[in-house]
Amino acid sequence: MEKWKSYLKRDSTDWLLEEENPSVRYWALKDIVGKGEDDADVKKAREKIMESRPVKTILGKQDPKGYWGRPENFYTPKYKATFHQLLILSELGVSTNNKIRKTIELVFSNCQYDSGHFSFVVIKSERGKKSLLTDGACLTGNILRPLLHFGYLNDERVQRTIDFLIRTHDKGWPCRVYPIDRRKVSPKNCFMGGVKPILAFSMIPEKERSKEMKEAIKKEIEIYLENEVFMYLRDEKGKRKAKFGWTRLGFPLFYQSDALEVLDVLTKLGVKDKRMQRAVDLVLSKQDDSGRWKLENTFNGKMWVDIEEKGKPSKWITLKATRVLKRYYS
Repeated sequence: MEKWKSYLKRDSTDWLLEEENPSVRYWALKDIVGKGEDDADVKKAREKIMESRPVKTILGKQDPKGYWGRPENFYTPKYKATFHQLLILSELGVSTNNKIRKTIELVFSNCQYDSGHFSFVVIKSERGKKSLLTDGACLTGNILRPLLHFGYLNDERVQRTIDFLIRTHDKGWPCRVYPIDRRKVSPKNCFMGGVKPILAFSMIPEKERSKEMKEAIKKEIEIYLENEVFMYLRDEKGKRKAKFGWTRLGFPLFYQSDALEVLDVLTKLGVKDKRMQRAVDLVLSKQDDSGRWKLENTFNGKMWVDIEEKGKPSKWITLKATRVLKRYYS
């Protein structure tokens, strides 16, 4: 038996590979079983994703012009607007198609600043596109993720986005609204949103990462390790304490994060460090006797379609936890 499987109370791989959830099956075949994109089972699973209830529901709510929600605001209403749909569709493993391409062109033409980052709302003038803002890494990182998933890495507009994120990184990414009280946090820059850009960077093949990108990734990794993944708050005496919300595991997360998401990114980047152990132990503590993890945090009722039921065993959380353990203990 592989060493990492000794940390499972039961091997849930067969459960993850069930055909009723082709999205989870697709990622499990690749990340747990180790099959490549050209494998026949992987190809079949990806084709089936387009027929799944969540994907058909979300695409069915898309306006013929390519947006979701309101044409003037790609971020609100939260969880139903355009940006959120691009992100969840990419996480579900949807393949690029004409509907997706139409949406992406809208995002580029309406919401991208000249410097490469993105606006929550439609930018109304060419002068507005010349914004000199240097924050908003969480939004830009979350938009970069689907752009990469849908094959736009070499697009000049995506390269500008990547350059912006690298250029604005300095001991983290700045944010105007984080934190409300600096005495209550450890890192000076946005810990909540910083995981989103490095999650996007982790999707870029290592051989295609520039020296500057690798340096930004290295620095950001160290910030998360210094804070033991989720121990970045400070109590009245200045001692570290857990961000409680990050101990509750959820999917999808959108702009939020949790300990499992950070571990997922760190291990994908090949990081194995003792400062991750507290977070790994947290994840292990949530495993049930069947080797499964429950959905603890959800936006159910706020999205176009609920993905899973809160409080019940979650294939998505189990998938992420299993691949973290596989990477960490292999």
